[in-house]
Amino acid sequence: MASSYLRISLSFVFWALLLSPAVSQSSSSCSSQTFSGVKSYPHCLDLLDLKAFLHYSYDASNTTLSVVFSAPPSKPGGWIAWAINPKSTGMAGSQALVASKDPKTGVTSVTTLNIISYSSLVPSKLSFEVWDIKAEEAAKDGGALRIFAKVKVPADLAAKGKVNQVWQVGPGVSNGRIAPHDFSGPNLNAMGALDLTGATPSVPVSGGGEGNSKVHKRNIHGILNAVSWGILFPIGAMIARYMRIFESADPAWFYLHVSCQFSAYVIGVAGWATGLKLGSESKGIQYNSHRNIGIALFSIATLQMFAMLLRPRKDHKFRFVWNIYHHGVGYSILILGIINVFKGLSILNPKHTYKTAYIAVIATLGGITLLLEAVTWVIVLKRKSANSTKHPKP
Repeated sequence: MASSYLRISLSFVFWALLLSPAVSQSSSSCSSQTFSGVKSYPHCLDLLDLKAFLHYSYDASNTTLSVVFSAPPSKPGGWIAWAINPKSTGMAGSQALVASKDPKTGVTSVTTLNIISYSSLVPSKLSFEVWDIKAEEAAKDGGALRIFAKVKVPADLAAKGKVNQVWQVGPGVSNGRIAPHDFSGPNLNAMGALDLTGATPSVPVSGGGEGNSKVHKRNIHGILNAVSWGILFPIGAMIARYMRIFESADPAWFYLHVSCQFSAYVIGVAGWATGLKLGSESKGIQYNSHRNIGIALFSIATLQMFAMLLRPRKDHKFRFVWNIYHHGVGYSILILGIINVFKGLSILNPKHTYKTAYIAVIATLGGITLLLEAVTWVIVLKRKSANSTKHPKP
């Protein structure tokens, strides 16, 4: 029963993490929106991701871009942001306008951010002029917020006729600091080119392949590490701990243990390399504790693999020291691996059922461990009792 449940749970975790979050689409259109003021905005775009809309006009004579950006925050009391990135396509390096509503006063306001990195979201001046900034709540649009602004488009971008726009929504603002947004598919896709002249028809705009590619790599990274550090390594440790007690399982337990741990190491290294690739492609995004634990896991697991090549014979004088090292490092890998899987799940932020499934797997393995530990001690004590009977002390 337990083994059947474990197989189902492992299969569920493995395939569930493959599922990328679906891109959310808005059921309404930007052309149906109304807002305060008499300003005319001849162009509007339905931004597929995050249920966002953009109304805008552009005056080429003085390179002034007038915008109204609308989107619902990810949670009540959350924030929305619209930005221009002068040099790249992502959020890092962008010049952002962030709107939020004070839950106490009910007043909406706009903050400007020069986003140097994701770890430093502090209000600051933009690299270009921006004025006539205000925000309002659109009660008729499900609690959406709107940002109104005029932007002086830099000359080099005006000459191209296009700017890189980025938009985002988040859960809240605390003491003037903006809470991080999710890193699911829609959030990563929320970017694209904005044609200043409006020559591009008013069709849905999305970040497209780049965001989807990153989500796919993140899911692969999560799957590889969950399977290796979070599942196979604990199973390999259990094989060495509990199969060796049965004399008939020798040396089969050893080869099973080595095969399981080596497979876990290979898969783990692939997951670690995927994480490095993601880090290099995500400038400004840092998860220091998750990254540091990952580096530590790779390092000590590599030492563990080399230690297997230096394994002394059972009767060697250094075998006792080697056993202490091997067991200590092995349990360190097991503990750090499980911790980092949970940290990774909190970063990926999948549906709650996926985290629950992994907890069920770990709980099942823990239950089996307790049962086998009790059986092991019973067998060991019986053997000691039998040996003392056969060979009584003089």
